[in-house]
Amino acid sequence: MPQPRLTTCQGAEITPYLEGLADLRIRVFRDYPYLYDGDPAYEAEYLKRYAENPRSLFVLALDGERLVGASTAQPLSDEVEEFRAPFEAQGYRVADVFYYGESVLLPEYRGHGLGHAFMDAREQHAEAAGYAWVAFCAVERPADHPLKPADYRPLHDFWQGRGYQRHPELATSFAWKDVGHTEETDKPMVFWLNRIDNIREASA
Repeated sequence: MPQPRLTTCQGAEITPYLEGLADLRIRVFRDYPYLYDGDPAYEAEYLKRYAENPRSLFVLALDGERLVGASTAQPLSDEVEEFRAPFEAQGYRVADVFYYGESVLLPEYRGHGLGHAFMDAREQHAEAAGYAWVAFCAVERPADHPLKPADYRPLHDFWQGRGYQRHPELATSFAWKDVGHTEETDKPMVFWLNRIDNIREASA
């Protein structure tokens, strides 16, 4: 399988890829641990926020013209209240934080370094733009969740290996409808952070 090519774009430049990105999010996030029962109407509204923000960042993985992976980011100050509030409550300067929306990659393209490439691109962008922190949040499911696959491996080792640390004091909740459910329910989510200074030192 040829290695997908990576490209980056910002704001409205993502428009030609919006439908493919929505489909990709629905497909990837249907799996554990998100178990997201995708809603095309929500996807359109969610991605519209990023597309209308000239400070957003998209890192795209393309196999030919097919979108097979993507990661997104934008300033935390441009994010929704659920994501800003924990930082404000803990005394962080929100303007100093570059927030990662997601990384999604089709299963057949995993294990070839694209996850690291997505991280590299966003970290480099954040450093060049003068941010002090990079951050993302991850859903937390019970260890005995009935839909947890027997061979499931969380990404904690990958994140920690790149210097990200889990911050339980930075927690929020976000609602979506799980696969097999009829109503949305709140899901607990915890933020992981890394300092740009740490990233710079690690790459020196």
